[in-house]
Amino acid sequence: MADLHIVREHTLGLTKARKIAFQWAEQAETEFGMACAYSEGDTADEVSFSRSGVKGTLEVDASRFELRAQLGFLVGAFKHRIEAEIVKNLDSLLAAPVKKRSSKKAV
Repeated sequence: MADLHIVREHTLGLTKARKIAFQWAEQAETEFGMACAYSEGDTADEVSFSRSGVKGTLEVDASRFELRAQLGFLVGAFKHRIEAEIVKNLDSLLAAPVKKRSSKKAV
């Protein structure tokens, strides 16, 4: 198995970071077929995501995003490509203005 660990520091605060994490989860569901569960906390949120061959979490707090994922044997062969795509998507969301959150319920 291959592991991914991506950290991005930010100065958005939890409210804005929460919106970006929610957008990331929606994007992971639509673009990559991930099953995502979003859990809000008082000081941090967690997005758990999975699909065949991939399982992980995205933790977000007032100052950073931390993604950890385990890639199965077959998917692990594409680790560098997957990591590059995740980094690109997360960096793009962090650079863009924060959109309003959809009506999708948090778990």
